[in-house]
Amino acid sequence: MQPKLNTLAVSVLLAFSPWSISQAGLLDSAIPASCNTAAASCIGSFSAPFDEPTINKTVTTEKCIPNSAGVKNCKPAAGTLISLYDGRFLYFDALEGSENVQVSAFAEFAAATVNDQTRVLSLGAGDKPTWIKPSPVDAGANPNGNTPTPLIPGGVLVGQTGANGALFCADITALADGRILAIGGTDYYNEPGIDGLPVGVLELEGLKNARIFNPRNNTWTQTASMNFGRWYPTAVTLANSDVFVASGVTKVVKPIYPESPYQSGRNVVQTETFDVNKAVWTDNGGLAQRSLPLYPRLHLLPNGQVYYNAGGQVFNPFGQSYDQPLWNIVGAYSPTSKSWTDMGYAGFPLRLNEQGASQLSAGLNPTNPLILQTLLKTLVGQTFTSPEQLVTTLGRTLGFAVDRRVVEKTIGSGLRGTTHSIMLPLKVDQNGNYSRAEFLTSGGTLTAFAGTSPGTYLATDSSRIDSVDLSGGGMAYSSRLTGKLNQRRWFSTGVMLPDQSVMVFNGADRDGVILPGLDVATRRAERFDPVTETWKPMATANRMRTYHNTATLMPDGRVLIGGHAPITTAYLSAINLQGLGFSPNDGRDPSFEIYSPPYVSRTDRPVITSTTVAPVNAERGSLFTVTTKEAALIDKVQLIRFTDLTHLIDADQRSVEIPIVARTGNTVQIKLPANAAVLPAGNYMLFISKTAADGTVVPSTSTPVHINAVAR
Repeated sequence: MQPKLNTLAVSVLLAFSPWSISQAGLLDSAIPASCNTAAASCIGSFSAPFDEPTINKTVTTEKCIPNSAGVKNCKPAAGTLISLYDGRFLYFDALEGSENVQVSAFAEFAAATVNDQTRVLSLGAGDKPTWIKPSPVDAGANPNGNTPTPLIPGGVLVGQTGANGALFCADITALADGRILAIGGTDYYNEPGIDGLPVGVLELEGLKNARIFNPRNNTWTQTASMNFGRWYPTAVTLANSDVFVASGVTKVVKPIYPESPYQSGRNVVQTETFDVNKAVWTDNGGLAQRSLPLYPRLHLLPNGQVYYNAGGQVFNPFGQSYDQPLWNIVGAYSPTSKSWTDMGYAGFPLRLNEQGASQLSAGLNPTNPLILQTLLKTLVGQTFTSPEQLVTTLGRTLGFAVDRRVVEKTIGSGLRGTTHSIMLPLKVDQNGNYSRAEFLTSGGTLTAFAGTSPGTYLATDSSRIDSVDLSGGGMAYSSRLTGKLNQRRWFSTGVMLPDQSVMVFNGADRDGVILPGLDVATRRAERFDPVTETWKPMATANRMRTYHNTATLMPDGRVLIGGHAPITTAYLSAINLQGLGFSPNDGRDPSFEIYSPPYVSRTDRPVITSTTVAPVNAERGSLFTVTTKEAALIDKVQLIRFTDLTHLIDADQRSVEIPIVARTGNTVQIKLPANAAVLPAGNYMLFISKTAADGTVVPSTSTPVHINAVAR
């Protein structure tokens, strides 16, 4: 009995050790088990970093140039990254001006900050980059200013010099016609402040503003404002192309609203919908209200409802929601009834598979998980409906009382803080319907149940798949564990690849918002194998990218990586402790790199020689033909939506496998699903793939397809 209890104690110590093997960087020299070489054909490769060559027309390799007054002007970092339908990339900055904080971000940032800049990046022949500045360059954020809601009358700093309409913490979504909608953002000010002095107590207020970027002329214009100010909201495109918006917070540091006391102390519970055709926002009413974390992980289900995957940003500095335990409950919003349905506690029912048994045994005894492996295999195939049932069963199986807290941290149930949420490919069932949606989350911070915000500080290596089964006409939720990540990761970006694997990039070993600048960057990428449901380490990036890193799939199947805009060190100034082994914290990183997955180096990638029309303007339910010399070998055709990503998520991210209905010579004929909730209107990349003789899925480069909007 005693040795087993000691093992559990060791497990807890190892789980929370900030200098475990993975954080010491030793995994950076590891080689995936399936490979005995570090060649690009095995683990992929990263290009050399590149960034915008000028600051205010001055050519420089530096990130920032001080002006005559000593104020630094800097190149923007891709804190938000959008893949446009024409192959270019729109991005905008995060925390612009933070390099000019001298002593304390809490006291100075309202005056130091400026409105975030936007850019459009084009990659020409040989990946030669060029940049243009949209008009206006700051998206015209909040052009008429913002009237803040002061806690103390007259306490707002008079004559502030900082931004009052930054894009920082706005969410974005692509409209059906390819334009980009950006909602919310940040008004920085001091409350209370000192009149005439650029110091005070920082406040960040969520904006009501909404702006639209038009790729055809590279301009931003204002559209109708939301009903509620939102900082960190999430926007989801509905089946009819309207946009549903939820959560965000109106005031971050001091969320007290004298005019609405009942709203104080929590995030915005009201939801609203943007009518794209009429440019009108509508409050969805009382039944549509729900307490959610910031940037909640939302997705459109094949039945047209909006699914909440129990994930989000879980840190509002000094503004945690009093009702945050509700964030652990998975739910779905019906645009028809304008109401929510609770679906269960996140992570339960838990269906235990081989990977889940391995994950539990490793978590309970990381020093020698094989001791427990045989015992826990008896649980494979069982379904557990609650944490209590799992703990009781484990105790009975192992012959001693299991510490529930250890199990909770091991299985990662409940809300996942600061994790990606990737919708795995939608596939037809035996009846020809898209009746099941699955979502992969990995890393982030665990919530310790009631202590949802800010979470457990240290990142987790736990990984799980949540499923929603729609086959019975209802919504049956379940969950299963996958293999663990090779490194604990906070704020890692996930990308769905056209071979149906998932890559994660960047991040850190602990929460860089709770204690900025004292995290250790995770440079090595990892790949999730959808067949074995295990993670394997891949190539190592050139740059360390933690907070506000981004990654997006390119039309040729590679991945564009950017971002890194950390908060000033310990909320003071930008002190760089990289020499001590921590992540770089001397300001934002404006560079990009391109990751080439292993399939890029293959010589046997199938080639799309033509489609019926390129780019295709397609109707749902229609047939069209793809021409390829390898038509007989093509076993998958899929549409992957262009990515619009910020803070790890694109709520509209989806990959849809399209049935092949006929083959004739060099052609493959496919039939698009008729269901607009499966294939919402907008722009997609069409990939074909084959399975090579070695069992590897080999995808083509893509051709663009536009799915037409539903007639209204």
